Amino acid sequence: MSKDRKFGLGKGLSALLNDTPESYRGRDHQSSVTDNPNAALGSISHIKLNQIEVNPYQPRFEFDEEALKELSESIILQGLIQPITVRQLGQNHYQLISGERRLRASKMAGITEIPAYIRTADDQQMLEMALIENIQRENLNAIEVALSFQRMIDECSINQEELGDRVSKNRSTVTNYLRLLKLPPTIQAAIRDNKISMGHARALINVGDATTQLYVFQEILSKDLSVRKVEELVRDIKANGSKIPTKEKKQESFSFQYQKIQDDLSSKFATRIKMKVQNGGKGSIEIPFLSDDDLNRILELLDW
Repeated sequence: MSKDRKFGLGKGLSALLNDTPESYRGRDHQSSVTDNPNAALGSISHIKLNQIEVNPYQPRFEFDEEALKELSESIILQGLIQPITVRQLGQNHYQLISGERRLRASKMAGITEIPAYIRTADDQQMLEMALIENIQRENLNAIEVALSFQRMIDECSINQEELGDRVSKNRSTVTNYLRLLKLPPTIQAAIRDNKISMGHARALINVGDATTQLYVFQEILSKDLSVRKVEELVRDIKANGSKIPTKEKKQESFSFQYQKIQDDLSSKFATRIKMKVQNGGKGSIEIPFLSDDDLNRILELLDW
């Protein structure tokens, strides 16, 4: 059975919250907002769940229902070990800063009050706190991390070096994550859905153009290539002037116009389109697919 993570989300978040964390040891050691509406900001208090609204800046929208159920069972047996963090909007009215997974699991567990740190924060701080907490999660996929990094840069007006300081990562790591967002959407979705690993993605980043990236991506899926094999394939392609190996390309000599059409279609459908063009303009287009799900994806693109 999974348990909530131990307190401590990295020096970036700790510094931002300015916490001196102490383990939550039970309700008797803490104040209750219900009993003491003037409880000091920064202390751990108990707040009714129906007095807490969710954080509108929460960057994560999907939560694993099975993991939430396991956490709720843990809360029933052991209580909530790590308090959530909220800001007070008014009397008996709070807004979640961090801990939505714990809040959801507590509601599933049927409890009515939850231990919480009460903070003061403006909207900018709210966003930054939520993003940093989100980034520190262990089960985020690489695209979720990259999107959170990009949001911090865009919406918190910081550069990559400052971002690295806040999330305790070096700048090169931050840069590698951000570069994932330049990959074609189909490849980003594959990273998000764990169809390819971060190692595969890093190799794909080193391929110059989207068409070649999609070619390598299809090779990964169709041949179940390891990261090392992908790195070797990428090196071969770069040594060949960043051209797709001849044996995988059409044998006919295309005009620039037909070649561009084929490349554009390959990018659109995220698969290696094969065109055959005869004299007089007649020809055919072949759209390969890897599975029933892949076929359905292509049919949706065709608005079938």
